[in-house]
Amino acid sequence: MSRGYPRGMAGDTDLAPVGALIGDPGRARVLRALTDGRELPASVLAAEAGVAPSTASVHLRKLVDGGLVVAERHGRHRYFRLAGPDVARALEALARIAPDAPVRSLREGTRAHAVRAARTCYDHLAGRLGVALMTGFVDEGVLTGGDGRHERGRARGDRPSAIGRDLDYRLTDEGARRLSDLGVDVDGALAGPRTPIRYCVDWSEQAHHLSGALGAALAARMFELEWVARLPRTRAVRLTDDGRAGLAEHFAIAVD
Repeated sequence: MSRGYPRGMAGDTDLAPVGALIGDPGRARVLRALTDGRELPASVLAAEAGVAPSTASVHLRKLVDGGLVVAERHGRHRYFRLAGPDVARALEALARIAPDAPVRSLREGTRAHAVRAARTCYDHLAGRLGVALMTGFVDEGVLTGGDGRHERGRARGDRPSAIGRDLDYRLTDEGARRLSDLGVDVDGALAGPRTPIRYCVDWSEQAHHLSGALGAALAARMFELEWVARLPRTRAVRLTDDGRAGLAEHFAIAVD
């Protein structure tokens, strides 16, 4: 019997289905393996998540049906990736409030250290490396409008309702020149449909790292220059000797 509600009217958001999808430990590991923006086949995801291939297939089917992951066929294989940056940002936000996982082996400890040192957060750089870049850009006048620090409760900063947008980071003319000299596609980042400059509150460092179109363009260029390189079977990356020297030369950024 109708109670007078418009047919098809949408109610409040239903967090429970998404929470149930993410809440399974195996699916959480699969999602975490995809947060660096890669497209991976089920066999690689199974190895990175530490589950059997058959279990990974079940998890992936549920994640695709739930809209958190998309699948595309390339040749004989299906490749899986996160459905978009909103999913990556949601996982990063959850990581900020989640407890640390226990480390049960030297291998797990080594991997955890590498992830905290430098990693990709969907399509931009995060971890201590990402935070060092953001801090260095602020110090060197490449970016203005914020100080790179995460401070809850301050007048204009880090409101949970607008995280990544509420501080008005802006690229300076000098910053645009220096990034362009490095070969970063600054014009494309600023003119494209995506928000040019955003920031994430890095879950491991509790400070800002650069995201948005400019953060993605910077990361892409650093991979092209081989300033950063992916580590096998993990979302962690490493800063190369060329990268360390290049950051010091172009931006006066010293990274341990």
